[in-house]
Amino acid sequence: MKKTIVSLLLAFCLCLSLAACGNSTPSNETSGSESAQSQEETSTSESTEPASEESKAELSGKVTVYMPSPAKLADKLAAAFTEKTGVEVEQFQGTTGEILARLEAEKANPVADVVVLASWSDGLTMKADGQLESYSPVEKDKINEGWIDSDNTLFGYSASAVGVIYNTEIVPELNADWKDLADAKYKDMIAIPDPEKSGACKDFLAGLVTGTDDGEAVMQGWANNGLTVPGANKAALEAVTTGEKGILIAGVDYNAYSSINKGEPLNIYYPASGTVVNPRPAMILKTAPNMDNAKAFVDFLFSDEAQKMVADAYLLSGRKDITSDKRTNLADIPQIKTDWSKMMDVASDTAAKLNSITK
Repeated sequence: MKKTIVSLLLAFCLCLSLAACGNSTPSNETSGSESAQSQEETSTSESTEPASEESKAELSGKVTVYMPSPAKLADKLAAAFTEKTGVEVEQFQGTTGEILARLEAEKANPVADVVVLASWSDGLTMKADGQLESYSPVEKDKINEGWIDSDNTLFGYSASAVGVIYNTEIVPELNADWKDLADAKYKDMIAIPDPEKSGACKDFLAGLVTGTDDGEAVMQGWANNGLTVPGANKAALEAVTTGEKGILIAGVDYNAYSSINKGEPLNIYYPASGTVVNPRPAMILKTAPNMDNAKAFVDFLFSDEAQKMVADAYLLSGRKDITSDKRTNLADIPQIKTDWSKMMDVASDTAAKLNSITK
């Protein structure tokens, strides 16, 4: 009897032992399964993060941009770039002369990352001085022919041209060529922007004397006919808008289109012998404290969004695929044949001479 009871107890213990072994799982198999699941979740999480957010995260901080008028365009470009990238834009706005003076004053302690001027020749001078960084913008292939230099340091993101702007209440119709404005019937009616303050006017005069046979004689004819220099572009246009003068020679066209749109009694044309279309160079300084942001800002200037803002500001687009119904487009503007190297050599002296002969 005792033997039977002992045998039953031993059998019962053996069953319990087998049952326990059947339900156990090796610890190394459990950890391997959990590890694989964790890796899969991590991989899924990484792959779903938007690439655009990653690109945006690469840019931070600020970019400092020096840019000429129109002020509203500069402000819109800055706001849109910040919205797109999160990078703050610090600006200095002024004439080409004011921007160049500020750069000179800051030479020992550079502040600017990107500089935009209203004068291609002044941009070439900065290049010759070794101040500019080479870069290929994202939309390089869409830039107008000749609006980016061979070393990829000047990028013509927009342009203006100068024409003859006249007050229609004083001169109802006008289509005179440049030299014809020395005619006695226009005596004391003509004005011109100060070429030592207006980069566009300075480049036009340089193009006139290097691209035509009688440029200097034409300038002297204007001076003999009572040509006055009221000030930079804004002041010169104001003199014609108010009727103080009837005709503005070498007036910047985007200012005229803007004023006409506001209802001012003005009109503009480009003389048949041609004018100078002046690309506005955007340039990255070699001393840029925020180089990556500077390159991103130049890329943005040639984007669809930025170029639409350019066209809305009555400037010529820097891209050959964008035109405007608000102004005369590039293909329809007669141009003087320009040699920018020759123009750069004489631009400052020609501007000083014009001011000298009109005093």
